[in-house]
Amino acid sequence: MIFALENESHLEIQTTQPSSFQKFSSYTDRQTVSHTVSKWRDRNCRKPRETFGHRKWTNSNHDTSIYRDKIVLVSYNILGVDNATKHPELYRDVSPKHLDWEFRKKLLCKEVTGYQPSILCFQEVDHFDDLNDIFGKNGFKGVHKARTGEACDGCAIFWKAEQFTLLHEEGIDFQRFGLRNNVAQLCVLKMNQTSPSGDDMTESYAVSPSLVIGNIHVLYNPKRGDIKLGQMRIFLQKAFKLSQEWGCIPVVIAADMNSLPQSAMYQFLASSELHTQQHDRRKISGQTRPSELAGTQLWRNNVWRWTAEELMLATGSRNSYLRHPLKLSSAYANIPGSFKYRDKVGEPLATSYHSMFTGTVDYIWHTLDLAPVRVLETLPMHTLKKTGGLPSKKWGSDHLALVCELAFVNDGN
Repeated sequence: MIFALENESHLEIQTTQPSSFQKFSSYTDRQTVSHTVSKWRDRNCRKPRETFGHRKWTNSNHDTSIYRDKIVLVSYNILGVDNATKHPELYRDVSPKHLDWEFRKKLLCKEVTGYQPSILCFQEVDHFDDLNDIFGKNGFKGVHKARTGEACDGCAIFWKAEQFTLLHEEGIDFQRFGLRNNVAQLCVLKMNQTSPSGDDMTESYAVSPSLVIGNIHVLYNPKRGDIKLGQMRIFLQKAFKLSQEWGCIPVVIAADMNSLPQSAMYQFLASSELHTQQHDRRKISGQTRPSELAGTQLWRNNVWRWTAEELMLATGSRNSYLRHPLKLSSAYANIPGSFKYRDKVGEPLATSYHSMFTGTVDYIWHTLDLAPVRVLETLPMHTLKKTGGLPSKKWGSDHLALVCELAFVNDGN
């Protein structure tokens, strides 16, 4: 259970242990909850240890106790204030109070701090100073990258200052590559380790690990798969380069990909390669319904006709074959979950819900030198539908936060 003590912009979060919460539940309630969890829990998943307002942790099947260094990462599209104002048709069933930024920012900060995160990756950030003030007073440092052009939102990364030191930071303006006004961030963070006795780190103890954190919000336009692929291509190339420059360190990618799990875009990240001309440019992200595609792209000999300009945007050359250098795995898809929360791919059933869309577009990816320890499930569909639309009284965005705990497989050695 989470209690918030609020003083102007300073928000402190106190979390009681599950054992304390049980004191407030009757024996009958505990029996009912236990029966429900047992009924729906996938047989391959361990019983979640904690819950956060209908959201439950699901643990890995593998023994992760052997890993010493672990982090908790949150990826969250927090809904830009400007975006919420300009698109009222998406929130026709949402109370104006629940769209108010003063209300939402307290709700968002209370929620994510309750997850006891090490690193926060936010998308659609247009009030960075507000977040920086609140999280700064709770021990976080952060960096922001604003979008170019008329839009005023961007991306932000925060990290627990006592746990990490920032070694490197860079932003990506996709406009420089002719790929619209979206932006991305890359940070190299090093863990501030102490010896088991609590003293400062000594040379005889294991080397403190570092990692690359990437944060990206991909173009929304469903029909511009060429630009979506181009943005992701450049982003992953730069993440790989940073990893190599800092000693082949692990990479974590937090992303609102504006692409569905069944899409070619998802396939590109998961398999590291994609033959663009085997796909209709307008269907790369899986967002567009067939009925919405007026006319037809030329299809001949099992090859879709892309223009030279489209290929250049997508692949960086006139070559139709696209590849990225990272071997990535999805944190959620790698931990088996119940059909109540997951799709056939293993991703959440929904990470975003408003009047025009319900589905998954948000992901956490990692290289194989990191292992997922546990993930926080999103909401069951029937629970999500009961809200009538996000944001709501309980959730401060039209997206749901993705939360996972990751372990360094090599423990920094």
